Amino acid sequence: MISLNTSGLLSGNGIDVKTLVQDMLSPQLGQLQLWQQQQSDLQTQAQLLTKISGDVSDLSTAVNSLTDILGPLTGQTAKSTQPSIVTGSAQTNATPGTHTIVVSDLATQGTIYTNPVTDGDTSILPANAQSADLKIQIGGSGGTSRDIPISAGSNDTLNKIAAYINQQNWGVNATVLRDASGARLAVYSQATGASGALSVANTTTSLNFNPPIGGTNASLKVDGIPFSSSTNTVTGAIPGVTLNLLGAFPTIQAQLSVGPDSNGAAQAITNFVDAYNKVIGDINQQFTVDPTTNTEGPLASDGSLRVLQSSLLSAATRAIGNGSNLAALGINMNNDGTLSVNASQLSTALTEDPSSVLNFFQNSSLTGFANLFAQDLRSLADPSAGVIGADLTQNQQQQQNLTKSINDFQDRLLSEQDQLTTQFSQVNALLEQFPFLLQSISLQLGITSNNTSKSG
Repeated sequence: MISLNTSGLLSGNGIDVKTLVQDMLSPQLGQLQLWQQQQSDLQTQAQLLTKISGDVSDLSTAVNSLTDILGPLTGQTAKSTQPSIVTGSAQTNATPGTHTIVVSDLATQGTIYTNPVTDGDTSILPANAQSADLKIQIGGSGGTSRDIPISAGSNDTLNKIAAYINQQNWGVNATVLRDASGARLAVYSQATGASGALSVANTTTSLNFNPPIGGTNASLKVDGIPFSSSTNTVTGAIPGVTLNLLGAFPTIQAQLSVGPDSNGAAQAITNFVDAYNKVIGDINQQFTVDPTTNTEGPLASDGSLRVLQSSLLSAATRAIGNGSNLAALGINMNNDGTLSVNASQLSTALTEDPSSVLNFFQNSSLTGFANLFAQDLRSLADPSAGVIGADLTQNQQQQQNLTKSINDFQDRLLSEQDQLTTQFSQVNALLEQFPFLLQSISLQLGITSNNTSKSG
């Protein structure tokens, strides 16, 4: 209800137009505030749903790794008793077993270098000579000979020769080494093994080259069988295993054990549990009563979230085949629906019977625990038909509808505000002019304040 001070209206003070218009529109603002609060609530819910959707996606990734026939559950590992001599990496097709390895020589890169001269800019032409020749051979005795033409002002110093070699793309690198004795030219092959062997085929310069170094193949024995390799990464000596040679010790035997990667499998299973617990924890938080406010989370009334929770709990407790379940691996469900891992029990299962663990999670008929869990998640996490996707779509539509209602309502209020402001401004103008009109009428009628007083 709006009240006006009638005693002051005719005094010329007029009315407060802005306040009066706001008072008249105020009853309608309640609806606007209600819609705005609803929109804020929807935005909060959308953020929470998006977060849960992302966590479900992470869970899908973790589950899919357990269904991968080339994934961590089928992974093999190679463990060496002499990791400073040899290590190995095993593919999934590697046959379990133990192999004896002796590394006699490592594959080395070829190197040639000169005796020192004064510095890198000292001429290497013989006395009174205007030209010279230098040829290096790459790849041993049957390799390619590379000629370096030398003349006064062209390739006639160590620095110039090194620059020339590095521009040729010959598979070698050249550098000038400097120490207290002077400067030396050093050339290194980019390849190891015999194909990287270097030598000086001819030189008519004043340089003195030392005997070549390196350029030899790796030499090793695997289970007594000799192997030669141009690199220190050896494939083919053990089917499905890549050897990395790190040290040459002809008198030391290294034992390389190839078998299932129980650590990698345990980590993949733990990752699944962590991802599952993240989703369940997010959902539980919405249904937990805050003791300070005695209210649940913003999504507490979301029935779809209950469906997701129920589906995940059911999937996590599913028994496979002969009744095997997660609990048999040491993975148990807590009272709040989350899972906990008995690391010792899981490790024992993976070590003693890795094939049974693999068959529990995945099989060729796609009826393993992880196979079925992945199917459930594909349905639940579908962007359009899944429970979270459908919720987000509905939420977005509600926000759009509210935004339109708010915009339309605000436009109508603004129009009404303009109309009322115009009307009351006109009334205010009349009220402000009233004392002047009254004075004018009084003068016309010959009425003065004194006359009025006497007649009284």
